[in-house]
Amino acid sequence: MKRESDLIPDEVLLTKIYFIRGQKVMLDRDLAQLYGVETKRLKEQVRRNITRFPEDFMFELSPEETKNLRSQIATSSQNWGGSRYLPMVFTEHGVLMLSSILNSEQAINVNIRIMRLFTKMREILMTHKDLLLELEEIRKRMTVQDERIDLVFDYLTQFITKDETESERRKIGFKSK
Repeated sequence: MKRESDLIPDEVLLTKIYFIRGQKVMLDRDLAQLYGVETKRLKEQVRRNITRFPEDFMFELSPEETKNLRSQIATSSQNWGGSRYLPMVFTEHGVLMLSSILNSEQAINVNIRIMRLFTKMREILMTHKDLLLELEEIRKRMTVQDERIDLVFDYLTQFITKDETESERRKIGFKSK
């Protein structure tokens, strides 16, 4: 028998990870949906255990960030349920900490999947980081080469304009008939 958390494809989980304030985070409402609880209940548990969630584990979005996020994921205010509170977002460590306050089997299984996904994302980023560093090195070399090529063209341009001005001069010296 398949667990409900196994039915959620990794692609769906990936769409629920956002990059905010330089960190990969997940929204409270998305986590609540994945864990099978109401967002209100998830936030209640977090507030009851607030000492477990320092700023680098969880933070509330500012009104401006909330507005930008809504336009980014193209949701209307109806989809946000007219919430009176700003959304909470959880970093990888915050998601891990949620498993200690939400003890349902579904929450634990989903948390394991999310942790594996975060690990896989980190591995992919590290692989691509090496490629990005190599590309940056090539770009720097090309920039130096471009500067040298520009210098050669400048010299050639000077020689061409110099030849044109010399031909306009009156020639002096021995003249034969």
